[in-house]
Amino acid sequence: MAEFVLYQRDYCHLCDQALAVLAQARAPDFDSIWVDDSQELVQRYGVRVPVLRDLRDGRELDWPFDAAAVARWIGEPTEQ
Repeated sequence: MAEFVLYQRDYCHLCDQALAVLAQARAPDFDSIWVDDSQELVQRYGVRVPVLRDLRDGRELDWPFDAAAVARWIGEPTEQ
C-alpha cells in the first residue's frame, strides 16, 4: 500500500498538472482517489483538489505546488 494519496476529480486540468509535478519531483508511489466517488470526499476536498495526503501522519499538501515544494514536503519528518 502506498504511503501517499492524491485526491483528484475527473476532468480536472489542475489534477493533470499535479500529476506532472509529482512525476517531475520523482514522488514515491501514491494512490489516486477520485473524490467524485464519495459525497463525504466531495464535501471535504471538492474545491481543494488536487490534494496530496501523507497517510502515515495525515499531513496534506494543497494545490498549487511545484516539484521543489513536493520534494520538501515528502522529505519532512513525520510526527507519530
